[in-house]
Amino acid sequence: MMPKLYVAMVGLPASGKSTLANRIRDDLQGEGIACAIFNNGELRRRLTGPESTESQWYAPGNEEGREIRERIALQNMEEARKWLEEGGDVAILDATNGSRRRRRLLEQTLSDHPVLFVECVNEDPLLREACIRNKAKLPEYAGYSEEEAVQSFKARIAYYESIYEHLSEEKFWLCVDTMANRILAESPMEGSPFYPAIRELVVTTWVKNLYLVRHGQTEFNAEGRIGGDPLLSAKGRTQAASLAAHMEGVPIDYIFTSTRRRSHETAMYLARTRPDVIIRALPEFDELNAGLCENMCYQDIRVQMPEVTRQRNADKFNYCYPEGESYAMVMQRVLRGLRRALFLSGGAPTCIVGHQAINRVILSMFLRQRMEDIPYMFVPQNQYYRIESTPKLRLVERIPYASKR
Repeated sequence: MMPKLYVAMVGLPASGKSTLANRIRDDLQGEGIACAIFNNGELRRRLTGPESTESQWYAPGNEEGREIRERIALQNMEEARKWLEEGGDVAILDATNGSRRRRRLLEQTLSDHPVLFVECVNEDPLLREACIRNKAKLPEYAGYSEEEAVQSFKARIAYYESIYEHLSEEKFWLCVDTMANRILAESPMEGSPFYPAIRELVVTTWVKNLYLVRHGQTEFNAEGRIGGDPLLSAKGRTQAASLAAHMEGVPIDYIFTSTRRRSHETAMYLARTRPDVIIRALPEFDELNAGLCENMCYQDIRVQMPEVTRQRNADKFNYCYPEGESYAMVMQRVLRGLRRALFLSGGAPTCIVGHQAINRVILSMFLRQRMEDIPYMFVPQNQYYRIESTPKLRLVERIPYASKR
């Protein structure tokens, strides 16, 4: 008989629990495993209506609210148990489950099959704030201003924090840094056919429909200058318009740019036919800083600073421009930016409008390129990349959208 499993999510609101729960469900379903999510919040909204939106409803001293939340949790557990009895394989219980008391209740109530706890930790302040603002846009906050909703949700989080206890005493569990796709600690479920699949999913950079674009040509590009903050040239604007025309109708919910004008200008062409797209500039995607060589032509660097050219040609990946950066230094901030972008987009179709060095680094993360080869990767301005990366699929496709002229 096929074993069955309960997966109980754990974590404060805005920690990425639901995103990870959805990924676990989608991945297991892709393997032919019957998996479903039982979300306490959705059940709460159906049963209680706007009453449970008030932050005071979550105060530890609010006995009425606590009793209702416990009844909702028990009802969701019963629905999960019934679903497994009727043929399901894995039931995911998506809720905060922040206290040991609640987790003991889960283990005692769901004693017919093992329970694997998956704790989500998100300590990135930028991402926490962004997640909270996304939560503030839920229909249950329709009667609030955005700031009122944000403050109410933060008060709710504070109540949960006052009773929150990390996993440690439970039998089987994983503690996950949801931004870094990294396991912080675990008590493995040995012998389970589901545990290896879930563990692999947790540490995989999960990407579906990621589009990696290099900004259109600038006058600096035409002149062979590096760095700076130029706008697009006439050719660059034509390239950006061609890109937008080529991608018309392609779903894109998020566009991430650098803080440089050429990146934002290219993104605006894509946004013209997507009124609801969310555009966010991340400094982690800014082009490699050439320090004292910013705004210079390569020819001038060769003549005026021959030692820079010689040392950089000898080891382009590790060479650091005077008062600037190297590819080796850029990798860490770009990885942080990529993780932030993927976390914020939550699996929705996403486009990154980057720069040559930045896109080389991002590509290398999916192509497993040798470090010494990264500075020489081909990143043209008339083509873009479509990337998918899941435990079952690794795809990097370069797609032309404009003529080579």
